[in-house]
Amino acid sequence: MRFTLPPGPPITFKARLHDARTATAIGRWLALTFLVCFTTGVLSHFLQHPPGWLADHLPSRPYWGYRLTQGLHVVSGIAAIPLLLAKLWAVYPRLFAWPPVRSVSHALERLSVAVLVAAALFQLFTGLLNTFQWYPWPFNFVPVHYAVAWVVMGALLLHIAVQWPRIRDHFTLDSPGTLSLPEADGPNRRQLLVGVAAAVGAVTVTTAGQSVTALGRLALFAPRSPAYGVQGLPVNRTAAAARVTEASLVDWHLTVHGPRPFTLTLEELNALPQHEVTLPIACVEGWSKSARWTGVRVRDLLERAGGGPGSRARVVSLEAAGAYRVMDMGRLYAQDPLTLLALRLGGEVLSLDHGYPARIIAPNRPGVLQTKWVGRLEVV
Repeated sequence: MRFTLPPGPPITFKARLHDARTATAIGRWLALTFLVCFTTGVLSHFLQHPPGWLADHLPSRPYWGYRLTQGLHVVSGIAAIPLLLAKLWAVYPRLFAWPPVRSVSHALERLSVAVLVAAALFQLFTGLLNTFQWYPWPFNFVPVHYAVAWVVMGALLLHIAVQWPRIRDHFTLDSPGTLSLPEADGPNRRQLLVGVAAAVGAVTVTTAGQSVTALGRLALFAPRSPAYGVQGLPVNRTAAAARVTEASLVDWHLTVHGPRPFTLTLEELNALPQHEVTLPIACVEGWSKSARWTGVRVRDLLERAGGGPGSRARVVSLEAAGAYRVMDMGRLYAQDPLTLLALRLGGEVLSLDHGYPARIIAPNRPGVLQTKWVGRLEVV
Protein backbone atom coordinates (compact mmCIF):
# COMPACT_ATOMS: atom_id res chain seq x y z
CA MET A 1 0.00 0.00 0.00
CA ARG A 2 1.38 3.41 -0.95
CA PHE A 3 0.91 6.58 1.08
CA THR A 4 1.30 9.99 -0.48
CA LEU A 5 1.31 13.43 1.09
CA PRO A 6 -1.67 15.64 0.26
CA PRO A 7 -0.91 18.58 -2.02
CA GLY A 8 -0.32 22.04 -0.63
CA PRO A 9 1.80 23.43 2.17
CA PRO A 10 2.65 21.24 5.16
CA ILE A 11 1.65 21.75 8.78
CA THR A 12 1.30 25.33 10.00
CA PHE A 13 2.97 26.08 13.32
CA LYS A 14 1.01 28.64 15.31
CA ALA A 15 2.93 28.74 18.59
CA ARG A 16 4.72 32.08 18.80
CA LEU A 17 7.68 30.60 20.70
CA HIS A 18 8.94 29.14 17.41
CA ASP A 19 10.13 32.56 16.34
CA ALA A 20 13.24 34.58 15.62
CA ARG A 21 13.16 36.32 19.02
CA THR A 22 13.27 33.05 20.94
CA ALA A 23 15.89 31.59 18.62
CA THR A 24 18.07 34.69 19.01
CA ALA A 25 17.80 34.68 22.80
CA ILE A 26 18.90 31.04 23.01
CA GLY A 27 21.43 31.55 20.24
CA ARG A 28 23.31 34.17 22.28
CA TRP A 29 23.92 31.65 25.05
CA LEU A 30 24.76 28.89 22.59
CA ALA A 31 27.27 31.06 20.73
CA LEU A 32 29.03 31.88 24.01
CA THR A 33 29.34 28.22 25.02
CA PHE A 34 30.58 27.31 21.54
CA LEU A 35 33.18 30.07 21.68
CA VAL A 36 34.48 28.95 25.08
CA CYS A 37 34.43 25.29 24.05
CA PHE A 38 36.21 25.97 20.76
CA THR A 39 38.89 28.23 22.24
CA THR A 40 39.76 25.89 25.10
CA GLY A 41 39.60 22.89 22.77
CA VAL A 42 42.12 24.40 20.34
CA LEU A 43 44.37 25.24 23.29
CA SER A 44 44.12 21.66 24.55
CA HIS A 45 44.97 20.30 21.11
CA PHE A 46 48.10 22.44 20.79
CA LEU A 47 49.21 21.48 24.30
CA GLN A 48 48.89 17.80 23.38
CA HIS A 49 50.25 18.06 19.83
CA PRO A 50 52.38 21.21 19.61
CA PRO A 51 54.02 22.01 16.28
CA GLY A 52 57.79 22.28 16.45
CA TRP A 53 57.84 26.09 16.30
CA LEU A 54 55.54 26.30 19.32
CA ALA A 55 56.92 23.58 21.58
CA ASP A 56 59.50 25.76 23.36
CA HIS A 57 57.02 28.58 23.93
CA LEU A 58 54.19 26.71 25.63
CA PRO A 59 54.00 28.09 29.19
CA SER A 60 54.39 25.88 32.23
CA ARG A 61 52.66 28.45 34.44
CA PRO A 62 50.19 28.95 35.92
CA TYR A 63 50.58 25.38 37.10
CA TRP A 64 46.78 25.01 37.29
CA GLY A 65 46.19 26.45 33.82
CA TYR A 66 45.25 23.25 32.00
CA ARG A 67 43.02 22.19 34.87
CA LEU A 68 41.02 25.39 34.39
CA THR A 69 40.90 25.46 30.59
CA GLN A 70 40.07 21.78 30.10
CA GLY A 71 37.47 21.94 32.85
CA LEU A 72 35.89 24.88 31.01
CA HIS A 73 36.08 22.95 27.75
CA VAL A 74 34.14 19.97 29.05
CA VAL A 75 31.69 22.03 31.13
CA SER A 76 30.87 24.38 28.23
CA GLY A 77 30.48 21.42 25.87
CA ILE A 78 28.02 19.70 28.19
CA ALA A 79 26.14 22.97 28.78
CA ALA A 80 25.85 23.45 25.01
CA ILE A 81 23.86 20.23 24.59
CA PRO A 82 20.56 21.42 26.14
CA LEU A 83 21.09 24.83 24.53
CA LEU A 84 21.51 23.29 21.08
CA LEU A 85 18.41 21.13 21.55
CA ALA A 86 16.40 24.18 22.67
CA LYS A 87 17.68 26.18 19.71
CA LEU A 88 16.68 23.42 17.29
CA TRP A 89 13.25 23.25 18.92
CA ALA A 90 12.76 26.98 18.39
CA VAL A 91 13.63 26.86 14.68
CA TYR A 92 12.55 23.41 13.52
CA PRO A 93 9.28 24.63 11.90
CA ARG A 94 11.48 26.26 9.26
CA LEU A 95 12.34 22.74 8.10
CA PHE A 96 8.77 22.57 6.82
CA ALA A 97 8.86 25.92 5.00
CA TRP A 98 7.17 25.85 1.61
CA PRO A 99 8.57 25.80 -0.96
CA PRO A 100 11.63 24.12 0.56
CA VAL A 101 14.01 25.89 -1.86
CA ARG A 102 13.21 29.31 -3.30
CA SER A 103 16.47 30.13 -5.06
CA VAL A 104 20.08 29.09 -5.44
CA SER A 105 21.13 31.36 -2.59
CA HIS A 106 18.35 29.95 -0.39
CA ALA A 107 19.49 26.41 -1.22
CA LEU A 108 23.07 27.27 -0.25
CA GLU A 109 21.83 28.83 2.99
CA ARG A 110 19.86 25.71 3.89
CA LEU A 111 22.85 23.54 3.02
CA SER A 112 25.10 25.60 5.32
CA VAL A 113 22.55 25.24 8.14
CA ALA A 114 22.44 21.48 7.57
CA VAL A 115 26.24 21.32 7.82
CA LEU A 116 26.19 23.43 11.00
CA VAL A 117 23.53 21.32 12.71
CA ALA A 118 25.08 17.99 11.72
CA ALA A 119 28.60 19.05 12.71
CA ALA A 120 27.45 20.56 16.02
CA LEU A 121 25.46 17.46 16.98
CA PHE A 122 28.38 15.23 16.02
CA GLN A 123 30.87 17.36 17.95
CA LEU A 124 28.88 17.62 21.17
CA PHE A 125 27.74 14.02 21.42
CA THR A 126 31.07 12.44 20.44
CA GLY A 127 32.74 14.80 22.91
CA LEU A 128 30.30 13.67 25.60
CA LEU A 129 31.10 10.00 24.88
CA ASN A 130 34.80 10.83 25.08
CA THR A 131 34.33 11.96 28.69
CA PHE A 132 33.18 8.40 29.38
CA GLN A 133 36.11 6.99 27.33
CA TRP A 134 33.62 5.18 25.11
CA TYR A 135 34.46 5.18 21.41
CA PRO A 136 31.85 3.27 19.36
CA TRP A 137 33.30 4.42 16.03
CA PRO A 138 36.15 3.29 13.77
CA PHE A 139 38.01 6.62 13.48
CA ASN A 140 40.63 8.25 15.71
CA PHE A 141 38.71 10.63 17.97
CA VAL A 142 41.34 13.34 18.54
CA PRO A 143 42.12 14.47 14.94
CA VAL A 144 38.49 14.11 13.82
CA HIS A 145 37.18 16.06 16.83
CA TYR A 146 39.72 18.80 16.16
CA ALA A 147 38.91 19.01 12.44
CA VAL A 148 35.13 19.08 12.94
CA ALA A 149 35.55 21.88 15.52
CA TRP A 150 36.79 24.13 12.71
CA VAL A 151 33.88 23.06 10.51
CA VAL A 152 31.45 23.99 13.28
CA MET A 153 33.00 27.40 13.85
CA GLY A 154 33.20 28.16 10.13
CA ALA A 155 29.57 27.17 9.58
CA LEU A 156 28.52 29.12 12.69
CA LEU A 157 30.23 32.32 11.51
CA LEU A 158 28.66 31.93 8.07
CA HIS A 159 25.25 31.38 9.65
CA ILE A 160 25.61 34.48 11.85
CA ALA A 161 26.68 36.58 8.83
CA VAL A 162 23.70 35.44 6.76
CA GLN A 163 21.20 35.85 9.60
CA TRP A 164 22.69 39.04 11.05
CA PRO A 165 19.83 41.38 9.99
CA ARG A 166 17.33 39.15 11.80
CA ILE A 167 19.64 38.63 14.78
CA ARG A 168 20.18 42.39 15.06
CA ASP A 169 16.45 43.05 15.05
CA HIS A 170 15.85 40.66 17.96
CA PHE A 171 19.06 40.96 19.96
CA THR A 172 18.05 43.48 22.63
CA LEU A 173 15.19 43.53 25.08
CA ASP A 174 13.63 46.60 23.47
CA SER A 175 13.56 45.01 20.04
CA PRO A 176 10.22 44.17 18.33
CA GLY A 177 8.20 41.46 20.00
CA THR A 178 7.08 40.83 23.54
CA LEU A 179 8.09 38.65 26.43
CA SER A 180 4.45 38.13 27.48
CA LEU A 181 2.40 35.92 25.15
CA PRO A 182 -1.27 34.92 25.19
CA GLU A 183 -2.12 32.04 27.48
CA ALA A 184 -3.32 30.05 24.47
CA ASP A 185 0.25 29.84 23.24
CA GLY A 186 1.33 27.87 26.28
CA PRO A 187 4.42 28.90 28.31
CA ASN A 188 5.58 32.39 27.50
CA ARG A 189 9.06 33.18 26.30
CA ARG A 190 10.37 34.19 29.70
CA GLN A 191 9.25 30.89 31.21
CA LEU A 192 10.82 28.98 28.33
CA LEU A 193 14.15 30.76 28.74
CA VAL A 194 14.07 30.24 32.50
CA GLY A 195 13.45 26.54 31.89
CA VAL A 196 16.34 26.31 29.42
CA ALA A 197 18.63 28.16 31.85
CA ALA A 198 17.59 25.76 34.63
CA ALA A 199 18.39 22.77 32.42
CA VAL A 200 21.80 24.20 31.57
CA GLY A 201 22.48 24.95 35.23
CA ALA A 202 21.43 21.45 36.27
CA VAL A 203 23.69 19.61 33.83
CA THR A 204 26.56 21.98 34.64
CA VAL A 205 26.32 21.70 38.42
CA THR A 206 25.87 17.92 38.39
CA THR A 207 28.89 17.32 36.14
CA ALA A 208 31.35 20.16 36.87
CA GLY A 209 32.31 18.63 40.21
CA GLN A 210 34.78 16.33 38.43
CA SER A 211 36.98 19.38 37.86
CA VAL A 212 35.67 21.92 40.41
CA THR A 213 36.47 20.61 43.87
CA ALA A 214 33.86 22.79 45.59
CA LEU A 215 31.09 21.12 43.54
CA GLY A 216 32.34 17.59 44.09
CA ARG A 217 29.40 16.57 46.30
CA LEU A 218 26.93 17.62 43.59
CA ALA A 219 28.62 15.74 40.73
CA LEU A 220 25.85 13.15 40.44
CA PHE A 221 26.22 12.68 36.68
CA ALA A 222 29.91 13.38 36.22
CA PRO A 223 31.63 10.67 34.16
CA ARG A 224 34.43 10.43 36.74
CA SER A 225 34.70 11.27 40.43
CA PRO A 226 38.23 12.41 41.36
CA ALA A 227 37.52 11.38 44.95
CA TYR A 228 37.99 7.69 44.16
CA GLY A 229 41.03 5.84 42.85
CA VAL A 230 44.25 4.09 43.69
CA GLN A 231 46.21 6.14 46.24
CA GLY A 232 43.37 8.67 46.23
CA LEU A 233 43.76 9.52 42.54
CA PRO A 234 41.80 8.13 39.56
CA VAL A 235 43.56 6.06 36.92
CA ASN A 236 42.78 6.34 33.21
CA ARG A 237 45.29 3.89 31.76
CA THR A 238 46.10 0.93 33.96
CA ALA A 239 49.30 -1.08 33.98
CA ALA A 240 47.36 -4.04 32.59
CA ALA A 241 46.18 -1.95 29.63
CA ALA A 242 49.76 -0.79 29.04
CA ARG A 243 51.03 -4.38 29.44
CA VAL A 244 53.43 -3.41 32.21
CA THR A 245 53.86 -6.03 34.94
CA GLU A 246 55.85 -6.27 38.14
CA ALA A 247 57.87 -9.08 36.58
CA SER A 248 58.94 -6.81 33.71
CA LEU A 249 60.30 -4.26 36.21
CA VAL A 250 62.58 -6.56 38.21
CA ASP A 251 65.73 -5.24 36.51
CA TRP A 252 64.40 -1.71 35.92
CA HIS A 253 66.79 1.18 35.60
CA LEU A 254 66.49 4.67 34.18
CA THR A 255 68.58 5.44 31.11
CA VAL A 256 69.39 9.10 30.53
CA HIS A 257 70.76 9.91 27.07
CA GLY A 258 72.77 13.05 26.30
CA PRO A 259 76.36 14.24 25.82
CA ARG A 260 77.16 12.48 29.13
CA PRO A 261 74.78 9.50 29.26
CA PHE A 262 74.26 7.53 32.44
CA THR A 263 71.92 5.02 34.06
CA LEU A 264 70.37 4.96 37.52
CA THR A 265 68.74 2.21 39.51
CA LEU A 266 65.70 2.95 41.63
CA GLU A 267 67.88 2.96 44.75
CA GLU A 268 70.24 5.49 43.16
CA LEU A 269 67.31 7.69 42.14
CA ASN A 270 65.99 7.64 45.70
CA ALA A 271 69.43 8.68 46.93
CA LEU A 272 69.40 11.87 44.83
CA PRO A 273 68.00 15.15 46.24
CA GLN A 274 64.23 14.74 46.47
CA HIS A 275 61.73 17.53 45.88
CA GLU A 276 58.06 17.70 46.80
CA VAL A 277 55.41 19.56 44.77
CA THR A 278 51.64 19.75 44.79
CA LEU A 279 50.31 19.59 41.24
CA PRO A 280 47.04 18.52 39.63
CA ILE A 281 46.48 15.70 37.22
CA ALA A 282 44.10 17.19 34.66
CA CYS A 283 42.79 14.82 32.02
CA VAL A 284 41.28 15.60 28.64
CA GLU A 285 38.02 13.97 29.75
CA GLY A 286 37.54 16.90 32.15
CA TRP A 287 38.32 15.47 35.58
CA SER A 288 41.20 16.79 37.65
CA LYS A 289 42.62 16.52 41.15
CA SER A 290 45.66 17.88 42.96
CA ALA A 291 48.09 15.56 44.68
CA ARG A 292 51.43 15.67 46.49
CA TRP A 293 54.33 14.29 44.44
CA THR A 294 57.94 13.57 45.43
CA GLY A 295 60.84 12.90 43.11
CA VAL A 296 63.87 14.20 41.23
CA ARG A 297 63.77 17.36 39.15
CA VAL A 298 63.91 16.61 35.44
CA ARG A 299 66.18 19.60 34.81
CA ASP A 300 68.75 18.17 37.25
CA LEU A 301 68.83 14.88 35.34
CA LEU A 302 69.15 16.71 32.02
CA GLU A 303 71.97 18.88 33.37
CA ARG A 304 73.84 15.82 34.65
CA ALA A 305 73.54 14.29 31.16
CA GLY A 306 75.10 17.39 29.59
CA GLY A 307 71.95 19.29 28.69
CA GLY A 308 72.16 23.06 28.80
CA PRO A 309 69.60 25.47 30.28
CA GLY A 310 67.72 25.53 26.97
CA SER A 311 67.46 21.79 26.44
CA ARG A 312 64.21 19.95 25.85
CA ALA A 313 63.44 16.44 27.02
CA ARG A 314 62.06 13.33 25.39
CA VAL A 315 60.49 10.74 27.65
CA VAL A 316 59.97 7.12 26.63
CA SER A 317 57.60 4.85 28.53
CA LEU A 318 57.99 1.12 29.09
CA GLU A 319 54.42 0.50 27.91
CA ALA A 320 54.29 -1.75 24.88
CA ALA A 321 52.18 0.57 22.70
CA GLY A 322 50.12 3.71 22.86
CA ALA A 323 49.70 7.09 21.20
CA TYR A 324 51.64 8.80 23.99
CA ARG A 325 54.32 6.19 24.65
CA VAL A 326 56.96 8.74 23.54
CA MET A 327 56.46 12.26 24.86
CA ASP A 328 58.39 15.41 23.95
CA MET A 329 58.66 18.17 26.52
CA GLY A 330 59.43 21.74 25.48
CA ARG A 331 62.12 23.85 27.12
CA LEU A 332 59.86 25.72 29.55
CA TYR A 333 58.41 22.47 30.88
CA ALA A 334 61.70 20.59 31.02
CA GLN A 335 63.44 23.41 32.89
CA ASP A 336 60.61 24.22 35.30
CA PRO A 337 61.56 23.35 38.91
CA LEU A 338 58.09 21.88 39.42
CA THR A 339 58.62 19.23 36.74
CA LEU A 340 59.62 15.99 38.42
CA LEU A 341 60.45 12.43 37.67
CA ALA A 342 58.09 11.41 40.46
CA LEU A 343 58.78 8.38 42.64
CA ARG A 344 56.11 8.87 45.31
CA LEU A 345 52.48 9.97 45.48
CA GLY A 346 51.09 11.28 48.74
CA GLY A 347 54.23 10.13 50.56
CA GLU A 348 53.86 6.54 49.32
CA VAL A 349 55.77 4.67 46.62
CA LEU A 350 53.90 4.91 43.33
CA SER A 351 51.47 2.09 42.69
CA LEU A 352 51.91 0.13 39.47
CA ASP A 353 48.82 1.78 37.98
CA HIS A 354 50.20 5.23 38.76
CA GLY A 355 53.45 4.54 36.93
CA TYR A 356 55.78 2.68 39.30
CA PRO A 357 58.72 2.92 39.45
CA ALA A 358 58.85 6.46 38.00
CA ARG A 359 56.58 8.85 36.13
CA ILE A 360 56.52 12.43 34.93
CA ILE A 361 54.54 15.13 36.71
CA ALA A 362 54.68 18.66 35.28
CA PRO A 363 52.68 21.87 35.69
CA ASN A 364 50.01 23.05 33.24
CA ARG A 365 50.11 19.78 31.31
CA PRO A 366 47.42 17.39 29.98
CA GLY A 367 47.24 14.13 31.90
CA VAL A 368 48.10 12.06 28.81
CA LEU A 369 51.51 13.77 28.76
CA GLN A 370 52.30 12.94 32.40
CA THR A 371 54.10 9.82 31.19
CA LYS A 372 54.02 6.74 33.40
CA TRP A 373 56.46 3.79 33.65
CA VAL A 374 59.38 5.93 32.44
CA GLY A 375 62.29 3.91 31.10
CA ARG A 376 64.32 6.47 29.20
CA LEU A 377 64.92 10.21 29.38
CA GLU A 378 66.71 11.98 26.54
CA VAL A 379 68.31 15.40 26.23
CA VAL A 380 66.98 17.03 23.05
